[in-house]
Amino acid sequence: MVNIIWVAMTVIGIVFAIFNGTMAEVNEAVFSGAKEAVTLCIGLISILVFWLGMMRIAEDAGLLKKLAFLFRPVVTRLFPDVPKDHPAMGYILSNMMANMFGLGNAATPLGIKAMEQLKALNGGKTEASRSMITFLAINTSSLTLIPTTVIAIRMNYHSASPTEIVGPTLIATFCSTLGAILIDRYFYYRRTRKG
Repeated sequence: MVNIIWVAMTVIGIVFAIFNGTMAEVNEAVFSGAKEAVTLCIGLISILVFWLGMMRIAEDAGLLKKLAFLFRPVVTRLFPDVPKDHPAMGYILSNMMANMFGLGNAATPLGIKAMEQLKALNGGKTEASRSMITFLAINTSSLTLIPTTVIAIRMNYHSASPTEIVGPTLIATFCSTLGAILIDRYFYYRRTRKG
């Protein structure tokens, strides 16, 4: 469906440019946009490689396990249906740690694995379980301590202070995560009262 929307928008834009006589501007925008996208990607790759390397060092040093151990009591309360030693819990914790360090690209495969494990716990049903819904809400809001991707973009565009986004990001993601948990719990308890 998304592909159809993108193709439709492209075709409509080109047809509109033809009728308005602005095809030269469209061509210029396409080529300058492509050049800027490549430049941005190369800039992001260097920062992401650095932070993924730091995450790997933290993992090898045992820091991620210690952080996961620190957050385990909170996560087990958020996911009471998931046994403490189940692989889903490990994937959930790893996903949350990757998101906290702003490594959404590294968090995505962990999130997919967590969902697969949660689906297996749900008996393979097509209807989402309580834990699956909670995980999706938390993963979408994702508390972020270090927004590495945003810092990389700001550095790429020569920001005077690329890391000044850390404080506002921490506050905003804390509020979004807290809101996601509260809304998730509200709808869960509302549904159980009706059922």
